[in-house]
Amino acid sequence: MSDPLALRRARLGLHAAFATSGFVMGAWAAALPGIDARLGLGEAKLGTALLLIQLVGLASMVLAGRIADRITSRRLLLWTAPATQLVLIAPALAPNYAVLLACAALYGAGVGFIEVGINAHSVELEQRFGRPIISAFHGLWSLGSAAAGALTSVCLVLGLGNQAVLIAVAVVSTAAMAIATRPLLPPPGRDNSGGSSGAPAPTAKIGAVLLAALFLLGLGGHLVESGAIDWANLHAANVLHADAALAPLSYTVFAVAMTVFRLLGDPVRARLGPGPTLQWAGALAVLGYALVLASGAAGGLALAWTGWILAGTGIALMVPVLFSAIGQAGGTPSNVALISMSGSAGLLIGPGAIGYLAEGTSLTVGLLVPAALALFIAAGGPLTMRRLARRAPHPAPVAAEAGAHV
Repeated sequence: MSDPLALRRARLGLHAAFATSGFVMGAWAAALPGIDARLGLGEAKLGTALLLIQLVGLASMVLAGRIADRITSRRLLLWTAPATQLVLIAPALAPNYAVLLACAALYGAGVGFIEVGINAHSVELEQRFGRPIISAFHGLWSLGSAAAGALTSVCLVLGLGNQAVLIAVAVVSTAAMAIATRPLLPPPGRDNSGGSSGAPAPTAKIGAVLLAALFLLGLGGHLVESGAIDWANLHAANVLHADAALAPLSYTVFAVAMTVFRLLGDPVRARLGPGPTLQWAGALAVLGYALVLASGAAGGLALAWTGWILAGTGIALMVPVLFSAIGQAGGTPSNVALISMSGSAGLLIGPGAIGYLAEGTSLTVGLLVPAALALFIAAGGPLTMRRLARRAPHPAPVAAEAGAHV
């Protein structure tokens, strides 16, 4: 077993890496209105830049996974993680739209590398601990993102310019990521230089059908989340006719529920196992969306908020379970990258899939899409987990005595 002190340090380092990554993403999102105003972009140009980030990010995830397969996720993070935070300076300083597009592509590449690196390492670290720990990492990412938005607002109120805030965030986050990645550990069977150190870690070839199923589950989970991110506040305003001061709280209650349950959800996964966790997660999300859809006819904003809380609680564990299952099956960083890619694909597809359907019918009908996908996860998730477990060279992480004290 690995040195317990080294494991604790690696876990704390990865906690910091996730929080820093979320902080940078939150700072970028909070800065978008300022960048839009400074360059006079408008919705179409800004949307093109955001789309470019997602597309380049998708492509870079494929490359990052293959590189991590060869040199380990630890070395990938050591070499690229600080630099991926520093590239936030590029869009902050872009003098015009053409340069902004180039900077957006650079930033998207950085996002792809950091997403694959930290998620692949979380999978490896969970296998070392022998019990679920991945969900808390995602909770800290969400906390970092929320903290960045709040801090940006405070800085702007104090009179600091948007560019100055982004540059400060980039510099501080670069230093934080450099420190956070130092204590990370190579996977079992690999030394710190990426070479072999004794028996290699168990691996398994995950078939194309199972990989496709995992991608679809990941895509479904992110589309369920996208339903809340993109449409919760609009549903409150346009369908429920909520007060302008109350409508924005619809996504807030969803995000708080999701973050809290991600921080606290690892013991739940340890107790239930991956298949039942996905079943319950999907069922809670279905119930949540059902209450949201019903709120237009009766119950109003209170019923909708209850639904978003249930949906956020269910969605919280969907993606962490998928990452963990790949680790149990002996999957490679390239396999982990597939789930990261499903997230970017969900962000690309989600707004249009729901929006176009809502435009032709109603937003209530549009929100049937994430509700149906949550049902798909509840039904198909346990089946996929059972088939994946048959290939697993690792036992499923449980709260075993060997890892409980680490």
